[in-house]
Amino acid sequence: MTIKVPPEALQACAILKEHGFQAYLVGGAVRDSLLGLEPTDWDIATDAVPDQVEELFPGSLPTGKRFGTVTVFVAGRGLEVTTMRSDGPYSDQRRPDYIIFTDRLELDLARRDFTINALGYDPLARRLIDPFQGRIHLRRKLLATVGEPTHRFREDPLRMLRLLRFQATLGFRIEKKTEQVLPKLAPLIVTVSPERILAELNKMLLGRELLSALQTFTISGLLQKVLPELAACRGLPAGPQHPYDLLTHSCTAAHFAHPDLALRWAALLHDLGKQHSLGRDHAELSAAMAGQLLRRLRASSSLISQVTALITYHMFSVHPHSSDRALRRFLGQVGPELALALVKLRQADMAGMNAPVRQIIAFGKEMEARLRAILQEESALSLKDLKLDGHDLMAALDLKPGPIIGEILNYLLEQVWENPDLNETQTLLELARRYLRTS
Repeated sequence: MTIKVPPEALQACAILKEHGFQAYLVGGAVRDSLLGLEPTDWDIATDAVPDQVEELFPGSLPTGKRFGTVTVFVAGRGLEVTTMRSDGPYSDQRRPDYIIFTDRLELDLARRDFTINALGYDPLARRLIDPFQGRIHLRRKLLATVGEPTHRFREDPLRMLRLLRFQATLGFRIEKKTEQVLPKLAPLIVTVSPERILAELNKMLLGRELLSALQTFTISGLLQKVLPELAACRGLPAGPQHPYDLLTHSCTAAHFAHPDLALRWAALLHDLGKQHSLGRDHAELSAAMAGQLLRRLRASSSLISQVTALITYHMFSVHPHSSDRALRRFLGQVGPELALALVKLRQADMAGMNAPVRQIIAFGKEMEARLRAILQEESALSLKDLKLDGHDLMAALDLKPGPIIGEILNYLLEQVWENPDLNETQTLLELARRYLRTS
């Protein structure tokens, strides 16, 4: 077994060992390396206490000194160095009431959540420390807690969502004993802050095996506690053309959506309003419900606006054989970026209806080709693209400010959508005069 360790992490471990301390790489970097993935963060466990670590690494930051963590910098790279410890009880169901520093790595690994995260690696001796069968579970693609699952999840209920996140991102199955305790413990998730819940959901939604995780989310009862609006879709009809119920349709659409966070959220929540209306007006209701849900989870205003915009317009009527005029109107109404994202959302929606894969791919390719061809024309798509504005109209036609200015501009835009060559100042003024004569 060979784990490719970056030189900065290797140097940090060497410094600790040169001064008589233990140094091990732990956590996700070891797990991901064994899976053949590229680790993003390298964490080090040591028996040196924080003050000793700070002395060895000038310029370090006490980012979590209370819990033994110091961020050190080696060749400009930040590394978290944490004193090995065992934890006291978790009264707040997030952090231990107290910690006890230790010089035994096995005790430090024993406090981890899942066996695949309870691995240590000595990079100088090239030795793996695996007291809880983490490597075997990696080979078997199995998710199991370190120790008794009920105890582990009661310490921090967020670990139940972390379990689903790993199921989605790694594609592992959950150990039967671990999965069986979830329904009983699911109510505890309400004690977790919305921000922490959202962070795990965001990571889960980007997983390649999202559908399996969403199924566990539902069966475990966690969905009802975290996203009750979505859980209420279970068993409801999605529409006459839909082979699945509303919840299954939404989860399947999210699974097959392009792995972009806003798109995945939009696919998951795009039909929430169908609980109350199966008509075309369900889009706006779904957008409003999605916005309320995301605000409750303390999502950023940027994410909320992206998701709600996608859901609001997801029932767009243009298709690969629509006229150029219709496509220009569509691009003008929603903007190029949202229009292209809506095509991906429609593909996810089609997948959620079990449409043939070839049909889904063809729709996406043809729609994107048509939209990009329109965009390359550089024709006027919105009012700001017209070669005159309200001031020009008032000056040339002796008009005063009022609703008539907007009426004329919208009329002109309609004409330019039909024929882009009309977007010349004098031509537009003549069209405006004609509109005034006939209106």
